[in-house]
Amino acid sequence: MDVELSYGRGTLPVRLPEGVEATVLRKPEMPVLPDPEGAVAEALRAPVEARPLEEEARGARSACVLVCDITRPVPNRLILPAALRALLAAGLAPEDVRVLVATGLHRPNLGQELEELIGDPWVLRTFRVENHDARDDAAHVDLGRTAAGTPVKLDRRFAEADLKLVTGLVEPHFMAGYSGGRKVIAPGVAHRDTITTFHNFRFMSHPRAENCVLDGNPLHSEQLAIAGMLGRVLAVNAVLDEARRLSFVSYGELAASHARAVAFVERYAVVPVGRRFQTVVTSAAGYPLDKTYYQTVKGMVAPMDILAPGADLVIASECSEGMGSREYVDAQRRLVELGADGFLRAISGKPFADVDEWQTQMQLKPMRGARVLLYAPRLSAKDQALTGVEVVASVEEAVRRSVARSGDRHVAVIPEGPYVVPVYRAGADS
Repeated sequence: MDVELSYGRGTLPVRLPEGVEATVLRKPEMPVLPDPEGAVAEALRAPVEARPLEEEARGARSACVLVCDITRPVPNRLILPAALRALLAAGLAPEDVRVLVATGLHRPNLGQELEELIGDPWVLRTFRVENHDARDDAAHVDLGRTAAGTPVKLDRRFAEADLKLVTGLVEPHFMAGYSGGRKVIAPGVAHRDTITTFHNFRFMSHPRAENCVLDGNPLHSEQLAIAGMLGRVLAVNAVLDEARRLSFVSYGELAASHARAVAFVERYAVVPVGRRFQTVVTSAAGYPLDKTYYQTVKGMVAPMDILAPGADLVIASECSEGMGSREYVDAQRRLVELGADGFLRAISGKPFADVDEWQTQMQLKPMRGARVLLYAPRLSAKDQALTGVEVVASVEEAVRRSVARSGDRHVAVIPEGPYVVPVYRAGADS
């Protein structure tokens, strides 16, 4: 049987060994909006718990619009022109409006990459488009602390704008439940101290800090608390199908708009499966998510619920930009040197996480019960040694060896990687 995994800007063809019984796990077919530009315009006129965007902007002297960085395939080319024209129609001048790339602690997006991210030359010509820098102390406003004790420092350009608008993509997220909405604010435009507090061991180790869980999720609760300290915030949240076509869009008050998008996407992203597997094949969702090994970890965590004890998890990722940040490389080096238990002991008591070490902590979740086999031929030999997992030269050969080792010819395949979250439910079709 031949399958294709999301990989880079295309797919990775995989021929499964003869005799294998493959269960291919995809979202149910999602509706595609026939007129995406019209759907965005209509959403801006028909909000949830808000007024139409043009009305909200009337009388504002300044506006700041947040966009996710290059790691998310947000359809900015559809959302930004419509939203920004509504602000102009409300009386704001272009120089009063700023578009801010919510990088969190990721690197800035510049040049051709920024053009790709924004998706519309008119936006770049007409408005100031800038990157957030979480390490620039002077660029942030100190809003105090949440009830849980997180120091809240947010980008001054957003915090002090009269009108605050967030744009994002709602999809499963392996820590915060779902991306989009409040997450574009924190970590998106938060200071390093804020990010490293609610990404510390205590938050990351909470059993509810996982994919597709919002109720009781401490990250989600903290993100809402942080956003609430800003006053009124509006949001446009989008949902895409597997082919990256617009399936749903919601505009309105930050939490309400996000909740509506979550209610839509969870009907598709959460896929019930009636058994667990000794062999699971998945991806890191292709470009732009699989640009780094750092983001690849999301693909390892997503299928955990359908892994049988001692299973093999085979994951393919292009890793076109290598490992990720310098700090993440350091965290992976500590994992390799200290081992899983030593690494967890070293981070467990720290109030502030080291930058990006939370991703290493999350990688240990699937490694506890399964053997992770990574196909990432673009990683150098030096980087491969820092992954902490077994690197394979062929997905097909890894599957063949896994099936031979377990004696179980049933294999689960998840072409879209972390955008699909399979959950074990006895009696479900699989």
